Amino acid sequence: MKQMSLHVVGANHANADGGNRRFEILLCVPGEAVDLVSEPKNPADPNAIAVFSCRGVQIGYLTADRAPWIGGMLRNGRPVAAIFQTATPRGAAIRVGFDGDEPLLPPVAPAPLSPAPLTDLEFWPDEIYPDE
Repeated sequence: MKQMSLHVVGANHANADGGNRRFEILLCVPGEAVDLVSEPKNPADPNAIAVFSCRGVQIGYLTADRAPWIGGMLRNGRPVAAIFQTATPRGAAIRVGFDGDEPLLPPVAPAPLSPAPLTDLEFWPDEIYPDE
């Protein structure tokens, strides 16, 4: 499989139309398509790759270390498909498939076991002292 997960950053910045990227990320559902758009005229980074939700709202950018590589694939006509994976503290994660490989969400790690609830036998209340 030719797939990998990539970080999407810049979620704290407002979109040009005033849209809230963090709010749009909250609306994204794992597995729904996202679009990757090269921005060669971006004044901050000519290698910038913007990430848009399935509703056409920008949720951020690929990280600067991955953008040139992904941008090169897009410019050379290599098929790159992407889906929303999850919200993260920095923004989001997306899953990308290359060369016709459809991206699939990675398996979710099982949740850690929570401790068993306390029973009456395991609860020791504070001692009650008589008033003097």
